[in-house]
Amino acid sequence: MTRITPLLARNEQFARGYTAPALGLPAAQMIVVSCLDHRVDPAIVLGLQLGDAPVIRNAGGRVTQAVIEDISFLAFLAGQLLGAGQDTGDSLFEVAVIHHTQCGTGFLADPGFRDQAAEATGVSAAVLEASAVTDPHLTVKADVERLLASPLVPPTVSVSGHVYDIATGRITTTLDARYP
Repeated sequence: MTRITPLLARNEQFARGYTAPALGLPAAQMIVVSCLDHRVDPAIVLGLQLGDAPVIRNAGGRVTQAVIEDISFLAFLAGQLLGAGQDTGDSLFEVAVIHHTQCGTGFLADPGFRDQAAEATGVSAAVLEASAVTDPHLTVKADVERLLASPLVPPTVSVSGHVYDIATGRITTTLDARYP
């Protein structure tokens, strides 16, 4: 038996009651950008259900060029699914960028650790340094600003910033939703 065996058994339980959702806009009209940390599962901490919101996860929940490109594609796809010329109201969806306390990427602020990580992973020390989350309130603001400044993010997408506290389980809003 491998480690995935019990998870596959859980999937069998899930599949027994599964009904495939239709392709369409996410029910919550949200995209969540969050850390890949196993203690920060957006579906659990936000109470999301299947079909509610796409979740983009990476180390630190940082807004990288790849994240911007994914959001740009999702905005394009949402527009296509709605059909050209349909009124979307104020927005297609909101992007919630969520950083968290006690993030493991904080270790990357230490030059020695960062150099070891660069050697072990092949990722440049500069890229690793830029992904460090030592103060999630500051980094989430920087990432919201990066998204808002990107020409790839259409004006029909709003962006907000939040911090999840590992100690309490609470999410606080750092920046209310704004449009590019």
